[in-house]
Amino acid sequence: MNTAVIRLVAGRCLEYPGELLYAELPLLRAALDESGGEAAGLLHSFLDHVEATDPLDLAAHYTETFDTRNRRCLYLTWWADGDTRRRGLSLVRIKRIYRDHGLEYAGEELPDFLPVALEFAGQHVEPGTELLQEHRSGLELLRIGVAQAGTPYAGVLAAVCATLPGASPQTKAEAKALARSGPPRELVGLEPFGPGVELPWPVVPERTTA
Repeated sequence: MNTAVIRLVAGRCLEYPGELLYAELPLLRAALDESGGEAAGLLHSFLDHVEATDPLDLAAHYTETFDTRNRRCLYLTWWADGDTRRRGLSLVRIKRIYRDHGLEYAGEELPDFLPVALEFAGQHVEPGTELLQEHRSGLELLRIGVAQAGTPYAGVLAAVCATLPGASPQTKAEAKALARSGPPRELVGLEPFGPGVELPWPVVPERTTA
């Protein structure tokens, strides 16, 4: 299994579906063919579903699936922090992790949006794994919730979790047990809700001049 490819393709699949996803189907399939493995098979199955589904129907299903009211939220810090001030500090910390690896991001989503984290974790596998592991409990709860909803997106979440060390928990209780009593957060010196927190996508390193 090519961990980077699985994360990057899964990230594309977990974005709000639009014309770009349909246009990129051949490219995504080719990348998965080179990766191989069970996780690649899960993503291939999801892409088959995309190809066979009307774009408007897929978009409606996406909106229905990933809803905080149903506890199927794609924002990683929501699972640990909820809508609290602590979540704002967690977002700043994630933003700094991206910056520490030479990445800036632009867009409208928050930096803890799972497709954003997967983009980073695909480009930087080791620190990306650490970031996903910090939020493993929420990620596994999301996977279980999506599987219980009986949606094709379940395979995408299963593929993501397969890139992490160890077996995935089978129940919500086991997933909750993964949560640390106090996850390490370097909050000292972080400006609350620092500039640019709302910008998501890691892109090319920012150019600097001497």
